[in-house]
Amino acid sequence: MIESFKVHMTQLNQERNIRVYLPRQYNKADKRYQVLYMHDGQNVFQSPDAIGGVSLDLENYLDENDIEIIVVAIDQNSKERVNEYCPWENGVYSREIFGLTETTGGSGKEYVDFVVNDLKPLIDRKYRTKKDSTSIAGISLGGLISTYAACCYPQVFKKVAVLSSAFYRNQEQIEKLLIETDLSFVKGFYIDCGTAEAKKDIRISEAFLASNEKFYHILNKKHHHVIFKKHHDAEHSYNEFKKRVPKMISFIID
Repeated sequence: MIESFKVHMTQLNQERNIRVYLPRQYNKADKRYQVLYMHDGQNVFQSPDAIGGVSLDLENYLDENDIEIIVVAIDQNSKERVNEYCPWENGVYSREIFGLTETTGGSGKEYVDFVVNDLKPLIDRKYRTKKDSTSIAGISLGGLISTYAACCYPQVFKKVAVLSSAFYRNQEQIEKLLIETDLSFVKGFYIDCGTAEAKKDIRISEAFLASNEKFYHILNKKHHHVIFKKHHDAEHSYNEFKKRVPKMISFIID
């Protein structure tokens, strides 16, 4: 069951659509549920709504497997996605390795403040949640902003799952934040990446993977529960991301 509603984002002065998945038994049992927050909301639950026509099909997966979790998916603003999902302006690594010349990013702090300080309290009032059992997950730039959120609010997000993360946009800054942050409140991290993210562009694919591997090695030195999976020949597409839903959800609910 998916419920949708609009929320005003004071921090970014705009309206945003929120999609909430409720377990099939939600209205039949008086119990509370852990919550997973996700980004790129149009692409989370149903393919007819998805940008690009392919979603994670998460609603069907959760229903078919009777998984009892509430999932809150925040729609993206396609014009502001890079700015909102990047906490900082793109750095040297993104320019030198990936050839990015335009300066983008920098609104990630405001976006995360909205999720934690406005949206989460609203969800906790509106639904039967376990307030202290909250996780966050994202894909590509959604992985970057999920990691940033966990570093800024480690007492809020207990588990973090990131798929094919575009850390390269803010590589230097996210590494520095990761090193400086006390992550002892976070129970675990799941990270994965394909070996062919940029399809036939081997140089970019190798740089993308190297970005994720460097992030993993830094994190693994300071946290006891970090999972990193490398997917051979996997490209940067929802057809690939969709295959990894079972591993992601299993990690979150375990």
